[in-house]
This record gives sequence, C-alpha cells and structure tokens, in this order.
Amino acid sequence: MNGRFDDEQKVLDCLKQAVHEALDRKRRLGQYAVVWQDGKVAYIGPNPPVRAKRSDPAQRQPAGSGR
Repeated sequence: MNGRFDDEQKVLDCLKQAVHEALDRKRRLGQYAVVWQDGKVAYIGPNPPVRAKRSDPAQRQPAGSGR
C-alpha cells in the first residue's frame, strides 16, 4: 500500500476508537447516546428522551405572533 492509504486507515482506526470510547463512557455513566441506525436517528441506552409528536407546520404559530 502507499502512504496515503496507510494514513487514511490510521485516521479511520482512530475515529472508530474514539467513538467506541465515547459510547463506552456514556454506558458507564448511565447516559443514552444518539446514533444513526437503519437509516434514521435512534437513541440507545437508558432513559432516552421521549419523542414528542411533531405538529403540522401549517398549524404552527409564527414566532412573536402573541397568540
């Protein structure tokens, strides 16, 4: 392999290790994590936030309308 691909692999390995450490830390602290899973955002771990149902944008009041 040439040096460029070796460097790219080192960067990828470092990123994977950093993500692994961050997720492990969240697990040890009892925190949830936000990840991309099956093409959408997913919460993993204990006590994830409850997703509120989004309202129809056409029914929302403009900011500062005072209503």
